[in-house]
Amino acid sequence: MDKNLDDIFSFDKTADDCVKCGKCIPVCTIHNVNADEVTSPRGFIDLLGAYKRGNLELDKTAKDIFESCFLCTACVEVCPKSLPTDMLIEQVRSDIAQKFGIAWYKKAFFLLLRHRWLNDLAFKLGWVFQTCGFKIKADIDSMNSRFNIPMLKADRLLPSLRKTSFLNAHPENINNGGKRKVAIFIGCLGNYNYRNIGDSLLEILEHLEIDAFLAKDQKCCSAPAYFTGDFDTVDHNAKFNIEYFEKFADDVEAIIVPEATCSAMLKIDYEHYFHDQPEWKERAHNVMKKVFMATEWLQNHTELESILAKKKQNTKIVTYHDPCHARKMQGIHEEPRSLIRQNYKIVEMSDPNSCCGFGGVTMQSEKYHFAKAAGAPKAAMIKETQADVVSAECSACRMQINASMNYAEVETVFKNPIELIADALREK
Repeated sequence: MDKNLDDIFSFDKTADDCVKCGKCIPVCTIHNVNADEVTSPRGFIDLLGAYKRGNLELDKTAKDIFESCFLCTACVEVCPKSLPTDMLIEQVRSDIAQKFGIAWYKKAFFLLLRHRWLNDLAFKLGWVFQTCGFKIKADIDSMNSRFNIPMLKADRLLPSLRKTSFLNAHPENINNGGKRKVAIFIGCLGNYNYRNIGDSLLEILEHLEIDAFLAKDQKCCSAPAYFTGDFDTVDHNAKFNIEYFEKFADDVEAIIVPEATCSAMLKIDYEHYFHDQPEWKERAHNVMKKVFMATEWLQNHTELESILAKKKQNTKIVTYHDPCHARKMQGIHEEPRSLIRQNYKIVEMSDPNSCCGFGGVTMQSEKYHFAKAAGAPKAAMIKETQADVVSAECSACRMQINASMNYAEVETVFKNPIELIADALREK
């Protein structure tokens, strides 16, 4: 984006730039499930401009409107002026949080994200007692509630917990020959729920003879808090991660992340967040230049594609979903496909770039009816391909798509591209 950050965060300037052309309406995730002009990108922008000028009170109605955006950035992708609607909404959500506070269960969740030891303890206890309240579907790392309670209906599929997290299951330094070395930022869902992603990434690095540094002191990238408006948690975690990464960045070629949302938060949103803290903005820019999505780095900086080309073809059909934080924010979509198609047949769904409907903590809690509605079209697209596997380099998408497929009784299995690649490498 070539806009100056001061211009980007000038709500009224952005509102004036919106020509009301309407190109954003057909691609807007919330407008497609709640066809109200107010909850559309140009509606959001108009209200943001009014708020900045003092013509709109930030009341509970405005709060409800601004919390209805999925932050999928589809509007930014098609906007002739590349207006940063998502970034403005992220900023106003901070004002909302300061005025109305943050729900207790979100505060508790964000507290865990600040403290790794507390997170480890909570998830360990969760693993011990999860069978009391949930029916475990171990083959897809998911579970259903045994009871119908608010925000946790029995038909809703959630990620299950592992006994030992990825970071606690391996030594911090893994020697695979010493020729090259990368660090791994795993992400919370990959660490505690979908652990096979990290295990598969280690297999790939071992095959490539690249040493791995697991960076065990890493904190959550704080994307859930950022999208909710809890900027205190963002400030705490972002500054910690920047200082921590600075300590080892010169010792590794890259910091690779098998998660689109975490990668986008580290590479892009940290700078957005620190727009009014110049020193930290510069430090974020300098250190996060080493951050890459895993398939991005593996495709462009290793011989993995040619190695996979020599492996056996798999009969499974794969369809690929483009996470919003990968394709729209980072321009990454060909890299995972290039690696996957060496061993699998890819059948594209009708709109792989459409948002799956995850939408963040608020959308997954009190506004889950919107998330459920937004996920239905994606499940239908996957079913139409008759694919054996749906893949995406994002565990938030995995959680949402698994739930959507469960509602629609679609039997396609979800796998991160890293898992598919590791499966292929095991073949002789």
